[in-house]
Amino acid sequence: MPKFIEMPKLSDTMTEGTLAKWTVKEGDKVSVGKAIADIETDKATMEYASPFEGVLHKFIAMPGGKVPLGAPLAVILEEDEAAPADLDELIAKAQSAAVPAPAAEKKPSGAAAKAASAGPRLPQAPRHKSRAAAGGSNARVKASPLARKIADERGVDLSTLVGSGPGGRIVRDDVENAPVGGAGGARVAATPAIRPVIGPEDERVPTSSMRNIIAERLLASKTQIPHFYLQMDVDAGPLMDFRAHLNATNEKTGGNKYTVNDFILKAVIRAAQAQPAINAAWDGDAIVKFKSVGLSVAIAIEDGLVTPVIKEAEKKTLLEISQGVKDLAGKAKNKKLSPDDFAGGTITVSNLGAYGIDQFAAIINPPQAAIVAIGSIRSTPVVSDKGEIVVGRRMWVGLSGDHRVVDGAVAATFLAEMRKLLENPALMLV
Repeated sequence: MPKFIEMPKLSDTMTEGTLAKWTVKEGDKVSVGKAIADIETDKATMEYASPFEGVLHKFIAMPGGKVPLGAPLAVILEEDEAAPADLDELIAKAQSAAVPAPAAEKKPSGAAAKAASAGPRLPQAPRHKSRAAAGGSNARVKASPLARKIADERGVDLSTLVGSGPGGRIVRDDVENAPVGGAGGARVAATPAIRPVIGPEDERVPTSSMRNIIAERLLASKTQIPHFYLQMDVDAGPLMDFRAHLNATNEKTGGNKYTVNDFILKAVIRAAQAQPAINAAWDGDAIVKFKSVGLSVAIAIEDGLVTPVIKEAEKKTLLEISQGVKDLAGKAKNKKLSPDDFAGGTITVSNLGAYGIDQFAAIINPPQAAIVAIGSIRSTPVVSDKGEIVVGRRMWVGLSGDHRVVDGAVAATFLAEMRKLLENPALMLV
C-alpha cells in the first residue's frame, strides 16, 4: 500500500508550506529520519526527514510550490512494491482531503476550543458589530486563504469589501488596505495598494512564506500595539575589560570564548527577573505574567530574521547561555531549527551593534510586550568623575514597549537594572 509524505506542521502559526527543494531523487531508497527535503515555513527553512522507510516512487509537489498542511508531497512504496493502478486517484483524493475548509465553518468545541483559547495570542483589532453580524457570511465570500487569515487577525469584515482579484476574489491587498474592523456599512472597494514602477531591467522576486509572515506580523505589531521607546547610554568599558580578562584566562585552559552579546543576554534575563512586569503579554482583556523568562534571540539568516528561544533562561549560567546561542545560531544557518526552538518566547533581544548601527527603534515581536535593541560599542569623549574630558566606551541600549502592558516607569527600572549589570559585569556571575 503506498504511503504519502505530507506537508507537516513545522510551526505553531503555519497554515501552508513551500517546498524549497528535494534533497533526494525519485527512485532513491529512504529511511526513517533521513533528510529528504527543505521546507520553507512562516518562520524558517527547515530540513524535513522522512517518516517512512521505502523507495521514493513519485514526487507530487514541485520545488517553489505552496502546499497546504496535510497535502501529499510524495509517494513512498515498499522496496519491492509495485504502484497500484489507481495511484493517481489516490493522490487526487489525498489532495482534496487536505484543502482547508473556510475559517468561518471551522469552529472548535470542547477541549479543542479550550486549547485554542489558552495562552497569549497575536493582538487583534477590536471587532465591530457589523463583523459579528456578518461572521457567518464570511464563508460565502470569495477570498484567498491568506486574505481570510489577515481579515481574522485584523477584524475586517470580508463581506464589506469588493475584491480586486480574478472574478472579484478578495486578495491580501484588499484586506490590508481596508478599514480595520470592517466598513460597518455598504460594500466598499479597498484603497488600491501603492505599487512601484517596474522598469525593464528591474526584477520582481516573489516573497517567501517566511517573508510574508514577517510582513503580516510586523504590520499587526505596528498598527495594533501602542509602541513607546526608551533609550540610554551604558559605560561599556568595564564590560569590555572584564570580557577580555575572562577570555584570556579561558584561552589558557581551553575554556569558552564569550561574546559581548552573551553578557547582554544575561543582563536582560536578570533585569527581567528584577522587574517581572516587563516579562508579560497583552491577552485581550487580561495581562499574562510569565513565570519563566523565554529569551527570543534575533538571528539574521539569508531569507530574513528568526527568533529562536532560550527556554527557562533564568535558570541558565552565562556559560549555558553562550553555548545555547551558538547552538541556535548554527541550527538557524544549517536549517536545523525545529518548531520547539521557536516556542515559549516572552521577551526579545535584537543586537545590530556588530553591523555598526549605533541606535535603532525595534518593532515588538508579538505577542510579547517588550524588545531590547542593542547598538554598537563606540569610543567617544566623555566627562570623567574628576570633570575631565576623556575617551570612553559607550553602548546604546533601547527598549520598545507595549504601553498596554508596560508603563514608562517599569521600562525605566528595567533599563536601569540592565545598566547596573553591564557596568558591573561580575554581578552576573553570582
